[in-house]
Amino acid sequence: MRILHLISSLSPADGGPPEAVRQLARAYGQIGVDVELASVDEPNEPFLANIRVPVHALGRGRRGRFSYSRALAPWLRENAGRFDAIVVHGIWSYPNLAVRRAARQADKPYGVFVHGALDPWFNRKYPLKHLKKRLYWPLQYPVLRDARAVFFTTATERDLAATSFSPNRWNALVVPYGISEPDGDPRAQVEAFHARWPQLRERRYLLSMGRIHEKKGCDLLLQAFARVAAEAPDVDLVMAGPDQVGWQATLRKMAADLGLGSRVHWPGMLSGDLKLGALRAAEVFVLPSHQENFGIAVVEALAAGRPVLISNQVNIWPQIEAEGVGLVDDDTLEGTERLLRRWLAMPAAEREAMAARAHPCFVKNYSMKETALVIRNLFGGESAQAK
Repeated sequence: MRILHLISSLSPADGGPPEAVRQLARAYGQIGVDVELASVDEPNEPFLANIRVPVHALGRGRRGRFSYSRALAPWLRENAGRFDAIVVHGIWSYPNLAVRRAARQADKPYGVFVHGALDPWFNRKYPLKHLKKRLYWPLQYPVLRDARAVFFTTATERDLAATSFSPNRWNALVVPYGISEPDGDPRAQVEAFHARWPQLRERRYLLSMGRIHEKKGCDLLLQAFARVAAEAPDVDLVMAGPDQVGWQATLRKMAADLGLGSRVHWPGMLSGDLKLGALRAAEVFVLPSHQENFGIAVVEALAAGRPVLISNQVNIWPQIEAEGVGLVDDDTLEGTERLLRRWLAMPAAEREAMAARAHPCFVKNYSMKETALVIRNLFGGESAQAK
């Protein structure tokens, strides 16, 4: 069986969706499915070099969030027939429209991962953008309506999506979701991170890792840390991730104004061994986000054996709480402060026990191989394998 996954960009700076596509590509290899990837990235982008499956980088006709590429529709017309199915990641963009048209012409099924983009939080937070989306909905809705499945990573994401726009009838499918087991030597990864940032070698630190974006609650975390910092003088805060919206300078000034300049560290976007080293060396991972349909970074922390402190707007929070691998509170300054205080007040033995449960929780609940199996079987792969 051969499946095409299409996404606007495979850049790691775009966060969870590109990482999910990379993880799925690895998982398909474990179940005998051939996969190819397509994007509207420029072909010479360095982040495309280490992907081990065929990648078709078609380039952009012009820049912008709509992700238009004049090469995409012709490429899909010529190639859609080679695949048993197509999966497109993300909505509100040109690749959606192009996939629906090409799939219908080639008589091929397709599916859509919305990756949280139908959460009503965005409508409340950005009312002008919501107005634009309502105007665009007559074009976007048929893509979802005609898909073999619209994929959601949690039941909460599925239910919230149904409240954002009307009409809203589609075949919703909640799929298991996660990542692959991390590779490499944990000790070497920690050493690589400490060699790069030696000032953290002898420090306890809280790790926030993701896009520097208002949605992630970065400002809440800084302010909450300022409230507890004097009571935990041996603890630092690491804010790792790409600054796509130019907010980091404001946050740095906030940290300085709060008297945290020397205790907050900004290593930028981390990948590979440095990313895993940062996770493994951290005491705990923190994400006080205002909206996360899943939270792939949370699962990356669990896979690295780290417990997590998250808001109740990260949609996997009930499982995190039930499995005893983290603490959960509101996505407010007070809620974030409570998370930090509860963690810092916890006896060392309890923190260590929570950390010990993290990796088993990941293995039990968050394997991307299960996602690949569901997609394969949805498009008839199970019967095809039997033949």
